[in-house]
Amino acid sequence: MNRVLLQCAAMAALGGLSCVTFVSPVRAQASAATGPSLAVPRTPKAPVIDGKLDEPEWRQAGLVTDLRQIRPGDGVPMSEKTEVYVMYDKDALYVAARMWDAGAPGEVSANVMKQNSQFTNDDRIAVIIDPFNTGRNGYRFEVNANAVRNDMLYQNGSLQAEWSVIWDAGATMGEGVWFAEFAIPFKSLPFDPAIQDWGFNVSRAIRRRGEEAVWVSRNRSISPSILGLATGFKDLDQGLGLDVVPGVSVTHSKSYVNATSETNTEPSLDLYYRITPALTGSLTVNTDFSATVVDDRQVNLTRFNLFFPEKRQFFLADSDLFDFGRFGSSVYPPGIRSVSNASQRNGQPFFSRRIGLSSLGTPVDIDYGGKLSGRMGRYTFGAMGIRQGEFIPPTGPALDPTSLFVGRATMDVLSQSSVGVIATSGNSQGAVDNSLVGADFQYNNNRLPWGKPVQGEAWYQQTETENRTGDDYALGVGFRVPAATGLRGGVMYKEIGRNFNPTMGFVSRANIRDEWAGMGYVYRFQQGALLSTTTEIDAQVIRDLATNERLSQYLSLRAMELETRGRDILKVYVMESTENLRTPFTIYNTAVRQVVLPVGEYKFTEYGLDIETGAQRTLSAKFNFKGGEFYDGDRLNLGGEISWKPIRYFNLLAGYDWNRIDLPYGKFITRLSRLSAEVAFTSNLNWINIVQYDDVSEVFGIHSRVQWIPRAGREFYLVFNRSFEDFNKDGTFRSVTSEMTAKATYTFRF
Repeated sequence: MNRVLLQCAAMAALGGLSCVTFVSPVRAQASAATGPSLAVPRTPKAPVIDGKLDEPEWRQAGLVTDLRQIRPGDGVPMSEKTEVYVMYDKDALYVAARMWDAGAPGEVSANVMKQNSQFTNDDRIAVIIDPFNTGRNGYRFEVNANAVRNDMLYQNGSLQAEWSVIWDAGATMGEGVWFAEFAIPFKSLPFDPAIQDWGFNVSRAIRRRGEEAVWVSRNRSISPSILGLATGFKDLDQGLGLDVVPGVSVTHSKSYVNATSETNTEPSLDLYYRITPALTGSLTVNTDFSATVVDDRQVNLTRFNLFFPEKRQFFLADSDLFDFGRFGSSVYPPGIRSVSNASQRNGQPFFSRRIGLSSLGTPVDIDYGGKLSGRMGRYTFGAMGIRQGEFIPPTGPALDPTSLFVGRATMDVLSQSSVGVIATSGNSQGAVDNSLVGADFQYNNNRLPWGKPVQGEAWYQQTETENRTGDDYALGVGFRVPAATGLRGGVMYKEIGRNFNPTMGFVSRANIRDEWAGMGYVYRFQQGALLSTTTEIDAQVIRDLATNERLSQYLSLRAMELETRGRDILKVYVMESTENLRTPFTIYNTAVRQVVLPVGEYKFTEYGLDIETGAQRTLSAKFNFKGGEFYDGDRLNLGGEISWKPIRYFNLLAGYDWNRIDLPYGKFITRLSRLSAEVAFTSNLNWINIVQYDDVSEVFGIHSRVQWIPRAGREFYLVFNRSFEDFNKDGTFRSVTSEMTAKATYTFRF
């Protein structure tokens, strides 16, 4: 079918450069055509990024002061005065903020000390830019009072938190005020030098009041489609636009089961080249993921695969370009329970975690890979080719090296929508030939007269797999009103054919027809301790595609969800489930015992309560309770987490999840424990320790990771992993493996 698209040689490299030119010091002003706009002046001298704002150049910068609340108020002025300054030179965009705070000393929430961490519970200042000014995609840069940087990518209106580029920031705290400075190099961003006006927005959060204010908003929301303008970018100096990132890792690993050990030294090389200001190429050789943070462990009590997010930086870079059909959480209301994460992703054509990982979850070497991505006018495209190395499993035949390819292209249509195609080739999990093609339409409109945004999508995919014929398609269509306040709702329809087999994608269950609908109401209080209350009902029905027989049905009623201005949350819900087992289901399986549910239809109802205290506090906690019927027995689920942050340099978190399952076919208990301790010596040097254990796998794992980032683009790691297992479930743990890795990377920019 699509074999011709298929072999991808290593592409050329990434990089990026852009230089900007500003004019005169001008304050923010309204524009009838585009909303607020800001003329940004060019500075003759770059400021020192130390968070002090004492350079005279800032007095000539463009100024934004009119930040208005989107929470808790709607369009009312911010409770604290905020001044944001913007300027640039040929190398970077510079943003600074002076943020007053009348609270007592120490009330500015600043607990995060690790670079590239999210500021869910910290006060912060954020800048959003859209260099192409399309209102579709953009970049978000934010800083807290500890000078910790966090960057994210907007992907069809949703944030991709793992995306990261090189930039610099500084911050300081004074009496009743704190300051922040940004320097965003144009080498780090794609852009079109012919576009002189960029989408631009500013957001500030004060966590203890549950307050967020922005320069431009609509329906209490911010996104690349809701931006003001930063104007005057011209005479851009592209430069060479080349990043060279050599690295080396030294790993000593030991298997206690086989009584073997080895030490390996592995060099690696990443090249990034900005072929044009808007077109990026990248090349990776002998790719090393040894410093990647471990996954959060999960206990699976369902019949289907779990979904683990991508954490490897090579695949996260430009990941938005490969997004297809709007799979995932952005399609459903926040906090949805009727549709699992795996079900939300079911049918996703490209899932990068299928590359470089075997079906057993063990790493597979990536010999080399290349990526080409960019934008040309209305068109956005991305292509990636990977050469995956040989894999020798503990048992069974070895897998030969294989070539993998994914390509994606979209075209902007209407004012905020797009149409696109995708193609993949290769099988990362085996020797059977496989390819996929698909097309999609994604509709967005937040400029309707009635004020609420609407979204929709339609997509179709087809695979070609050796020795599989017929029913090898998947399709879907959805529509929703994702309002932040008032009435919201949506519908979704999906079909996954019996032989649909995207070997570079994700399928949790096939041969099904999946229907979902939901409706809810969000009320926001203007005064008092309460911030909002939400009531929502939604349902999912999954049927056999051939017979239309009901396989699963989930009805969720979020009876009450209250949030206070101090970010305390109370949730009360009811979940009614129907499961039609057409084959026996082994719900519990250990080395010494199994519990198997027989064929039949099961209907059961569970009740839940979740309580969370504001995580910005020194001591915060979460507690969840779920109990009631479970298949034709009972379940009691208790879980929670306690976080203690006595000082900003130390964070201790303990989590526990406990299930007691009582079925006619057997009783069992599952336990999942997690303990993490994070020590931050500075904002650039931290030490993370994570201990995880579950009594289903009976594996006890330790992950310890020291990370030093003296400057953005220069990273050094020391990582230790060790696992223990109770093979006979007798309470005796034995060492299984250990691994110590030292890794260093250094970015040279030209």
